[in-house]
Amino acid sequence: MPAARRFALEALTEWGYRDRHDDVRLCVSELATNALLHGAPPGREYAVVVIGDGPLVRIEVRDSGGGCPQVRGTVSDDCGGRGLYIVSALADDFGVTSHNPGKTVWAVLKMPTHICCPSARRLFGGWRR
Repeated sequence: MPAARRFALEALTEWGYRDRHDDVRLCVSELATNALLHGAPPGREYAVVVIGDGPLVRIEVRDSGGGCPQVRGTVSDDCGGRGLYIVSALADDFGVTSHNPGKTVWAVLKMPTHICCPSARRLFGGWRR
């Protein structure tokens, strides 16, 4: 997911957001990884969208797979299950929007109020699994 993280950081920097870069990169990484591992069936695509709108940055990862991702109530010591837990802890809002086919998993992060970024949207994707 290095390319998705770089994409998000470049968009934030271009739009003038100077704070919460690590939070945004981590959310992008976790959501994109989940789409790759669990959401996009083989041969299908998924995409990452970053939206800047004044004091809000919204990250969306859309895939064509089924299911409804959920945050686990507890995190175990195994190697999985932490991604959405981390995203829900870092983001100011988080959710899933169903589509036919697929879904969009999104996170919103509030930025300092001195940012006056006009609405901007960037798509990074079309990755094939």
